Amino acid sequence: MPQTNFLVKAAKQGDVIALNQLIKQWQKRIYNFAYKYFGDYDMAMDVTQKTFISMSKNLSGLKDEGSFKPWLYRIASNYCHEEVRRQNRRWVLPFMKVSSKDDQQDISNSLSNHRNENPEKALGNQELKDLLKKALATLPEEQRMVVIMKEYEGLKIREIAEAMEISENTVKSRLYYALGSLKKLLDEWNITKETVHYEI
Repeated sequence: MPQTNFLVKAAKQGDVIALNQLIKQWQKRIYNFAYKYFGDYDMAMDVTQKTFISMSKNLSGLKDEGSFKPWLYRIASNYCHEEVRRQNRRWVLPFMKVSSKDDQQDISNSLSNHRNENPEKALGNQELKDLLKKALATLPEEQRMVVIMKEYEGLKIREIAEAMEISENTVKSRLYYALGSLKKLLDEWNITKETVHYEI
């Protein structure tokens, strides 16, 4: 992003207007990232605010303007991890949690009733989004982070590796197992690939 690189360079030199434009340009993306991770408005806002406070304080230390995006996501992901540790448990909101096999069976039965319908008519947009959140919430923390960065935020494997400070092979491995787990769970719920692609 040439414009981002220009703003980063200017902000590093003390240009307050450039810094504010940089925050405005990335604020929504970081909020969406945190919201998909937690599924909670307040926690997403908290992580977003902390991320940009940290960005403002530490931007001068960023050596390569081209690494700004993974650097920013690293800050955000670190605050997400910090919040999970503070909660001292894996963060799964009640509406995202599938608590029992009976719950899974109820979902599966409900979807089976629509099996012969057009996929886009079988589930309401919000209903499918909620089910995808539930599926995402079942993943281990590190796998969930990789899926959100890759599938929702559009980061490249290299950028994810840099953001999470892990190797590219580790990113690929986590993504492979995460997507496999999601596919298995969605298959159990009778949610087809076509339905998911339509809604996303």
